[in-house]
Amino acid sequence: MIPSEGDALALHKKHGSSERVVRHCQAVARVAKMLADGFERKGVGVDTKAVVVAALLHDLGRSRIQTVRHGVEGAGIIEREGVDRKVVEIVRKHVGAGLSPDEAKALGLPDLDYIPRTLEERIVCFADKMVDSETVRPFEGEVRRFTVKKHDVRRLLALEKGLRDELGQDPGKLVLDKVKESH
Repeated sequence: MIPSEGDALALHKKHGSSERVVRHCQAVARVAKMLADGFERKGVGVDTKAVVVAALLHDLGRSRIQTVRHGVEGAGIIEREGVDRKVVEIVRKHVGAGLSPDEAKALGLPDLDYIPRTLEERIVCFADKMVDSETVRPFEGEVRRFTVKKHDVRRLLALEKGLRDELGQDPGKLVLDKVKESH
């Protein structure tokens, strides 16, 4: 089942997420909804409910651990809670811009696929990169952070390019324009 937004927030409370994590997840969910709506306006089918709920739950694993493993932890928690497999996969694959099998192995993660592939997985992964704490920022800020941390910038840029090509516009600009309109 795909929980309601209220049920997703109740899972955060049940599993002891901090208020800071919950506010971050809510900000990512707003950005993910903007992107999903943009795809829908373009006529591209997207499961907006799964996108929003997965964005709300994407950092649930931080209630247990503060490392890259939080994606696996969060996915495990919601899987045990009976949440739909689509949402579980989105939560597991939101870390970084995805992880290759070699990266996952080096990090001691289970031998699973960590590359966001479906539109819903890529939207939530990208939305998370647009939000620093609770603040929506230009995508370039995340590119700089990836560069400093020596993460895979090429994969991050490919994530953005794939969404831009399918959307027919810059997804980061779409989000920033929507944020500006809301103020």
